[in-house]
Order: sequence, then structure tokens, then C-alpha cells
Amino acid sequence: MKNISKLTLFLAFTFGISFSMAGLFYFLGGEYTTSDGTVLAIVYMFIPALSVVIVEKLVHREKIRDRLLISFKINSWFFIAWLLPPVIAFLTFGISLLFPGVTYTAGMEGLVERFEGTVSPEQMEEMQQSFVTMPLHPMLLILLFGLIAGITINAVAGFGEELGWRGFLVRQFENMKFWKAALIIGFIWGIWHAPIILMGHNYPQNPEIGVFMMTIWCILLSPLFLYITIKSKSVIAASIMHGTLNATGALAIISIKGGNDLITGLTGIAGFIALALVVSLLAAYDGLISREKIMSGVVGVFLPAVPEQNKNK
Repeated sequence: MKNISKLTLFLAFTFGISFSMAGLFYFLGGEYTTSDGTVLAIVYMFIPALSVVIVEKLVHREKIRDRLLISFKINSWFFIAWLLPPVIAFLTFGISLLFPGVTYTAGMEGLVERFEGTVSPEQMEEMQQSFVTMPLHPMLLILLFGLIAGITINAVAGFGEELGWRGFLVRQFENMKFWKAALIIGFIWGIWHAPIILMGHNYPQNPEIGVFMMTIWCILLSPLFLYITIKSKSVIAASIMHGTLNATGALAIISIKGGNDLITGLTGIAGFIALALVVSLLAAYDGLISREKIMSGVVGVFLPAVPEQNKNK
């Protein structure tokens, strides 16, 4: 297998294992809205990292820590990676309110409405009751717990994906221009979600169209994640951002009513607009303020050099 390129092996293992596992779950009668579906989603997130280990360690027997940017040297970009996701969620929330038929609600009906039909009646009742007994406004609690989860358990799950997308693939595409690398990584990342999207993940009301929407969303997110990775010089920062984005995403829909999963929420059109605005601001920063012109350059120029002992081992 060493004669096959690392990229080909990685894609074969990642998509082969992911699609096979999701297909087996579906044909065995698994339902994504159950606890079994939750387990599937968690395991699914770790498959890119598993594929990296198979390709790098088992097939090529190489060291990966420095080369794939596994660094815990904290810098300011770690904090940006941590705090930017809730900003994106709140921005998405505000943009959603500009759409016809979408209104603000203080009673959290929007979140209940979004999950109706995708969770059991008992879970729905438990969710509604929890809103009544919460000591603080649910939006504030989601923000606080989301930030905590984003740098702990969710970051671990995020690392399961990011070691593949912003670790392995970034090194594979390091000779490309920034925007080309971001586009390709985003496309791969989006298509990889297809099986669980078809089972109801993120777009339970429109799963088929959701595959297309998820791919576009990942392409829009990709420049942001790639930039954070390069600036922080760490895939761990990207993992924190990934984990926090997942943990605080409900902020975008919890206090709105109306619309659907194609319009509102982080993965809806409102989220697309929010991401486009954030990426545009980042591009302005990169072009006008930053000393490193990352977005107009080749990715590898801005990555840490690989230690000599790791190049051929």
C-alpha cells in the first residue's frame, strides 16, 4: 500500500469506513433520532483521525505530532477560535429575524419546533419542562455550557475530525494557494457528511437538499478553519473551534419561531450569510492589517517547518 499516495489511502479509508458504517446502521434498522444514532454520530466524528493513524502510523510508520500540527502551545488565536463560534451563532440569529415569517420568541418555541418529529414525545416533553425549571435564561446557559464543552469534551470530538481535515489534508495541500486548498478541503469535508445528513442530521426536514446545503456550509467554513489553523499553528485550535461551534449552535435558533432548517440556524441560509460576512472581514484583516498575507499566498509557506527527524520517519 505504500505505493498508493497518502491522500488516496486517507480518502479511501475515511469514506469507506464512514459510509459503510452509516449504511450498515441504516440497513439494520437504526434510527438516527435515538440514542443509537447519537453513538453513531460520535463514532463517525473520529473516523478521519482513525484514517490518519492507519495511513501515517500503520502503513508509512511516520511520526505525526509536529508535521500534522498537534501543538498545545496556546496563543491569541486559540482564544479567537474559542470565542468566534458564539459570535457567528448570534449573528446568524439576528440575520434569521430578517427573513419573512421568522420572529423572536421568548418561550423557546423555536427550538421545540425545530426538534418536533425528530425526537420522541417523551424527550420533547422533557425538553419543554427543562426550559421552565432553568435558573437562568436558556440562551445564557447554552452560551456558558457551550464555551465549557467547546474546550473540553467537544474539542476532543472535534479533534476526531480536525486531525484529518486541518492536520493531514492541510499538509497534503500545502503547495496550493490558500483559497484553492480551502475549497477542496471544504468540499471533501461536506461530502463526507452525506450519509448522516440523509438520515436526518442538521436537516431533518429536508435531508436530500441538506446534502447540498451541508457541502456549501463546509466550503464556507473551510477558509475560517484553515486560517485559524495556520495562524495558531495548531490543529488543536481548530478542534476547539469545531467543538465550540457544535456546542453553541443552538444559540442561533433557540429564540426564533418560523422558517425551516434550510433558512434559519447555522447550517441554513442565515448561517451562510453570517459566515460569508465573517470570512469577508477576515479577508479584509488579512489583506489590510496582518503582516502575513496568508489568503493570497501558498499554504505551506506559513506552516511550521517539519523537524528533520520527522521527514522520513
